[in-house]
Amino acid sequence: MTIHIGSDHAGFELKEKVKAMLQQQGHTIQDYGTHSLDSTDYPDYAHKTAEAVVSSGELGILICGSANGVCMTANKHAGIRAALCWLNEIAALARQHNDANIICLPARFISEESAFEMVHTFLSTPFEGGRHANRVNKINCN
Repeated sequence: MTIHIGSDHAGFELKEKVKAMLQQQGHTIQDYGTHSLDSTDYPDYAHKTAEAVVSSGELGILICGSANGVCMTANKHAGIRAALCWLNEIAALARQHNDANIICLPARFISEESAFEMVHTFLSTPFEGGRHANRVNKINCN
């Protein structure tokens, strides 16, 4: 599976750890930055990651300090359903009920282990469809 990932400086270290974990599992990673701890603007990386997810139909991961900024930015893109997750159960429901295609992680508020667990859950949980499909189809504005 190809996974698209991006972060700002606050999420850089966690992004690098998540990338390494996913690569060890055999996933292909497309990294849209940032590539250091130097202060950056989260929209630059959230937009690139969201555009890649929309064009590829694959899943993405965005990480910043609170995850609010990257989540808000990504959700400006038609076809993106970015979900801010801080518990594994939320990551599961984001996929099952909302067909989320980007998980947003708050690096300053979760552990590395929790991030790994949520990413695994997000990537392995299918959308349930059914009654949830009608709701998801109402998300985008025309």
